Amino acid sequence: MAEPTTRASRGRLRRARRLATALTAAAVLLAGVAGGASAGPAATRLAFVPGEIVPIPAAIPHEEGDMVDRRIVPNLRWLAQRYPIYVTDGYSGRLPGSGEHVGCRGCHVTNSDHHNGLAVDIVPLNSSARCDANWRGITHLARWAEPRQNRPLAPFRWVGYDGDAGHGCGHHLHLSWEHATVRQFQLAEWVEVFAVSFQGVAPRPRPNAKPAEPKPPPPPPPPPGGISSVRSGGIGAGD
Repeated sequence: MAEPTTRASRGRLRRARRLATALTAAAVLLAGVAGGASAGPAATRLAFVPGEIVPIPAAIPHEEGDMVDRRIVPNLRWLAQRYPIYVTDGYSGRLPGSGEHVGCRGCHVTNSDHHNGLAVDIVPLNSSARCDANWRGITHLARWAEPRQNRPLAPFRWVGYDGDAGHGCGHHLHLSWEHATVRQFQLAEWVEVFAVSFQGVAPRPRPNAKPAEPKPPPPPPPPPGGISSVRSGGIGAGD
């Protein structure tokens, strides 16, 4: 026969249950904090390395021919590894020398960050013209970048999505990176970026480095402004 339950034993049982409930709640809270912490990088930095407009690498799904400032390429790679993004437009403007226009012509307002290569327009990899399940990942990205309307997190300068005219689920997400004041079609002195562990661009040689063996004469210098004329063609849609 089981031992009769006393008042003291019932008290111990209630305390044990309360403790178990508290531990469970703490575990859920810690899991939520950990999940939030893993949603994005914990720090940003200012990139003062010289800017250059370059083609978006193949590792980042994008419209053929899209180009951006090389300093945000590592961040785009980081995003592409975590969200189902497809870049539809980056830099929008003419290339020095050839005068060829890249990006969506007439799609962006005056002084848009697209004109400095520091903004991208994004849709889902499996895009649709209506707000459906395909947009779930893009919506998560937008909410992480801007938890409150018009209060974007660093390093973003402006986030265009739900609540912004011409943007949103079923249309597109716009992300701009914070940067130094600069005129249209010029390269900013610095750009704020995620402090990711990889650069995604080839390192620049040291100024005083000597080649191990004779090298052929270098090619002519690139056009002024630091903009590369190398591209693969095509125009993307933008805001």
